[in-house]
Amino acid sequence: MSLFTLTLVVLASFVHATWNLLSKRAASAGPAFVFVYTVVACVAYGPWVVYLFLDHVMPWGMPMMLCILASGFLHLAYSLFLQRGYQVADLSVVYPVARGTGPLISTLAAFLILGEPVTLAGMVGLVAVVLGIVLISTRGRLAMLLQPEARVGVRWGAMTGSMIAGYTVVDAYAVKVVGVHPVVLDWFGNLIRMIILFPYVLRNRSESVLRMRGKWGLGVAVGLLSPLSYILVLWALRLGAPLSVVAPAREMSMMVGVMMGMVILREQVGFWRTFGCGLVVFGVVALANVHAG
Repeated sequence: MSLFTLTLVVLASFVHATWNLLSKRAASAGPAFVFVYTVVACVAYGPWVVYLFLDHVMPWGMPMMLCILASGFLHLAYSLFLQRGYQVADLSVVYPVARGTGPLISTLAAFLILGEPVTLAGMVGLVAVVLGIVLISTRGRLAMLLQPEARVGVRWGAMTGSMIAGYTVVDAYAVKVVGVHPVVLDWFGNLIRMIILFPYVLRNRSESVLRMRGKWGLGVAVGLLSPLSYILVLWALRLGAPLSVVAPAREMSMMVGVMMGMVILREQVGFWRTFGCGLVVFGVVALANVHAG
């Protein structure tokens, strides 16, 4: 992988962690915030989609439509779960758990459902992710697992991660097999999310406007940055960067997110959460190497 493509992946990690930090700051706005940044994404990236429609032949048909619908619903659930997680728990808990759970679920499914052989690297990766999540949620005090408040962030992070696993499979199938352009897929997913959330926001418009007070700028920023982090990774892949390198390299965003939570949001991270996040990163890299092999 060239220095330029590595730079793209590193930049994508920082962009991804940044928009999650901004979402955490707007956590109290809930679904209204998700709606606002989705509208911004649709408007901002709409001209690019129009250009792609004019310049490319789209594989219109039932497979493409089903992929767009499935991706849209999974991304909607992902956004709502993530925003709810940020309402009830720290960024330094929800973010790494969400990012680590996706590869964990994918690997378990490969072992248990698809019958892939269990490897040493796979088992080490699984154990590292699970142990890392436990340390993040308990700050090293394992007895805290018996307390509901220690589990709430893990629960919402894991639910978010399960949606990441779901839309990763759907999006990969749509792009690689059906031939949907990634930017078109992402844009239509945002459009579906906007359409579904519109009745809720309209019905609760006074409350939504009140919740968004002081957060409009955050909504604009997330609407611009969220698709950008995805596009930067796709650009690196298009330039020839191997997925087996890009996928684990992206997970440095977990450490960036934890550091942002500690430095900017003044969350009580400490040694054990930092160490736990490092274990999750190590585990995800190990799992990525299993799938690359």
